[in-house]
Amino acid sequence: MPLDQKPLPAQPSADSGPDRTGGQDAVDETAGAAGAATGGAADDAREPVAGPGAWDVRQAGPWTHRDLAANGARFHIAELGTGPLVLLVHGWPEYWWAWRHQLTALAEAGYRAVALDLRGIGGSDRTPRGYDPGNLALDVTGVIRSLGENRAHLVGHASGGTLAWVAAVMRPSVIQSLTVVSAAHPRDLRRALLTDRRQMAAFEHVLGFQRPWIPERRLVADDAALVGRYLDAWTGRNQLDRTAVAAYRQAIQIPSTAHCSIEPYRWLLRSMARPDGIQFARRMKKPITAPTLHVQGASDPVLLSHTALGGGEYVAAPYRWRLMPGIGHFPHEEAPEEFTAELLDWIGRHKD
Repeated sequence: MPLDQKPLPAQPSADSGPDRTGGQDAVDETAGAAGAATGGAADDAREPVAGPGAWDVRQAGPWTHRDLAANGARFHIAELGTGPLVLLVHGWPEYWWAWRHQLTALAEAGYRAVALDLRGIGGSDRTPRGYDPGNLALDVTGVIRSLGENRAHLVGHASGGTLAWVAAVMRPSVIQSLTVVSAAHPRDLRRALLTDRRQMAAFEHVLGFQRPWIPERRLVADDAALVGRYLDAWTGRNQLDRTAVAAYRQAIQIPSTAHCSIEPYRWLLRSMARPDGIQFARRMKKPITAPTLHVQGASDPVLLSHTALGGGEYVAAPYRWRLMPGIGHFPHEEAPEEFTAELLDWIGRHKD
């Protein structure tokens, strides 16, 4: 069955990069170049080129847009600066644009900052499968290798933070330091979703994602108004700027994105009693050897603070817990200066 939603008038233009043939590892793009996403996840069809003035996932800025081949798919990145690599991985319902503040700050501080679009989101490929945490974490570490680096400082928010935990377990030699934002360790999250009614209630939207087809239609309806309501409800005292909210509403409407972006949440709940989910939970017992900064908004209504607290139990390396008062689910956007200062201090301590 096709995964595409009905195209809307203002869509990003089709990617001018190569198809996923596994040939060229990286394709340079100028900032703001036309082309964002592949088309349907089921058949990899390309979307027709949009007219002048159409919204584009590859927003212009000081960064450069590129496509990379990794783990059997094509990934879009925005890159700025030179120096040690810092890879930034977004959460739901965002895409690479969530890290715009950190991209510039990291580059100015002497780092090579790269913001990734995860599989199924933004300008990256929408594949029909591959949305379990193990494969998505291999996407992340594969991108590090495709960037020509052996190690990186990995930063992940929400679902991207979950993948950061997983990548640090699966490929420890690749992760120089870990910064996890608004994401509990996978074992702590699993435990909370099985035993904590407050956390279950906070994940009400994830429970709703388990139905077939209906969630996708609701997410894109009325110009993705539901996504805008989620973003507003999940922030603390500092609301996200309206330009960013509008961009995230546009991004979820790219054909197949609504479906692909919630597939990891479907795996999360449906796998709990399955052998693959149980095996994954056992594998995540392995201690993390990367120095870990764990950032949590005290007013986060999605991932509750007491669920996130305790991640240090799984870290056999320096660990810092940072609770940000009055901040909701998006610390990197709600308090970008404060968050970036914490991040720069942490990776600066673990450069070598």
